[in-house]
Amino acid sequence: MNVKSSIRRAFVPAAGLGTRMHPITTTRPKALVEVAGRSLLDHALDRLSAAGVEEAVVNVHHFADMVEGHLKGRKAPKIIISDERDALLETGGGLVKALPLLGDTPFFVVNADTMWLDSVRPNLARLAEAFDESRMDGLLLLASSVGSVGYSGRGDFRLDPLGRLMRRPERDLAPFVYAGAAVISPALLEGAPEGAFSLNRLFDRAIEAERLHGLRLEGMWMHVGTPDAIAEAEDSIARSAA
Repeated sequence: MNVKSSIRRAFVPAAGLGTRMHPITTTRPKALVEVAGRSLLDHALDRLSAAGVEEAVVNVHHFADMVEGHLKGRKAPKIIISDERDALLETGGGLVKALPLLGDTPFFVVNADTMWLDSVRPNLARLAEAFDESRMDGLLLLASSVGSVGYSGRGDFRLDPLGRLMRRPERDLAPFVYAGAAVISPALLEGAPEGAFSLNRLFDRAIEAERLHGLRLEGMWMHVGTPDAIAEAEDSIARSAA
């Protein structure tokens, strides 16, 4: 089901080295690894297009020419390349570099290695509806840290009663993991450092200001971060279609 949102631009990180996906990523970028006959990058862009996104900024570094060549055939959304061939800027630095291409209004961020099966209402539409720029610099889509496909970690976040995020205490467990999709305000990046850095630094700053919120994913989340996770995701997709 396609439900359009009010957000028209998105950032899709596709520059990473994909070391956990070796040996597949010795010959292709992680973003072009296929699941159910379609690349991870296309899965993300298809979902954004269905949500009404008109322009998607994709950053490139590892096998950059291959990613650009693959994207030339896409009609929607319109693709804008953020070139990181000279230096990999990590998740935070890559977003800072891409910001002039994204404009001055809130936008989606959707990681290429995240997939999910929606429930009744598409999760991107739910994110866009729930985002309130007066109270939030970012709204993250959260999956359950137990029972999600391809994930075996200790979780990332807890939610307070108002939907604000709190980091998992060290050596503890948390009920939610960042599902790799968010609505971000350009305000999140104000005063960001230069060069390569993790987006988590900006998330933590927003947590301290009580301006980072979370929304529970409805449906099934699939983290496709390793070769073994590909088969798990494909099995989940096949069972959902049965």
